[in-house]
Amino acid sequence: MGRPKGWAAARAGRPVMRSPGRPPVAGREQRERFWVAIARGMPSESAGIEAGVSPAVGTRWFRGSGGIRPVSLAPLSGRYVSFAEREEIAILRARGCGVREIARRTGRSPSTISRELRRNAATRGGRLEYRATAAQWHADQRARRPKVAKLAANQALREYVQDRLAGTIS
Repeated sequence: MGRPKGWAAARAGRPVMRSPGRPPVAGREQRERFWVAIARGMPSESAGIEAGVSPAVGTRWFRGSGGIRPVSLAPLSGRYVSFAEREEIAILRARGCGVREIARRTGRSPSTISRELRRNAATRGGRLEYRATAAQWHADQRARRPKVAKLAANQALREYVQDRLAGTIS
């Protein structure tokens, strides 16, 4: 008989998302090391090896970006949960720690931890489990560009902005 359609989405409290497929080759840190090596004048194959990926991946990154660094080397603001923090959250959650305990140990707000656990739970096994790699994939999917602009998606907001710009509303 099986489970009814949509049971996992109802249990997770969020809509169905497509399968993550193949995991990403490397994270931000590896890409940063790659582009630093390129800036020092290394060929893409050698820069890939130095970054910890295969020479083929290094060549693919270089060709895919047209030889221009797409990743900013500025440090992340700390506003968003990093992959290292997600791994720590997953370990603490597996040990049975609660939301407030995880928040204390990671230096984050309990609401941030609760939201992270709710939004990024892995549901493929039939249970709500938090896995750092699945959580990072979910976060990357939500951050992808291009997104639909708010003015294009919201007719009322677009009309309000047009009226304000025209001076009919002050």
